[in-house]
Amino acid sequence: MSKPTRPADIYLRFLHLMDALRALPSLPPLDPLEERILGVVGRARQSAERLSVRDLMGQEDLGAPATIHTRIKSMRSKGWLVLADTEDSRRKQVDLTPAALAYFDEVSGLMIKAAKEA
Repeated sequence: MSKPTRPADIYLRFLHLMDALRALPSLPPLDPLEERILGVVGRARQSAERLSVRDLMGQEDLGAPATIHTRIKSMRSKGWLVLADTEDSRRKQVDLTPAALAYFDEVSGLMIKAAKEA
């Protein structure tokens, strides 16, 4: 691949690397909404914010609560998310699995690689 000539080329190289990462048989793939949910959970975790299922379902920009709930269940079965008990047994805390954290590590490495190749 030729050396990037503009800043947008770094991002496009990153997207190319992401396609390669998604093709690896590590965790089952996510649909676009699930990727957005994963990002929300990851940012909450990084900020040390507590994020419950109810909190996620209340985010209107992610869609209808029933759709979000279905995606959370799907992401749990795929190995991306875990639910932990809180002091209120009716309220579940959403968190990333170790495999999801490893995925974020991989994505971070791809960002660095794309920028270095510029």
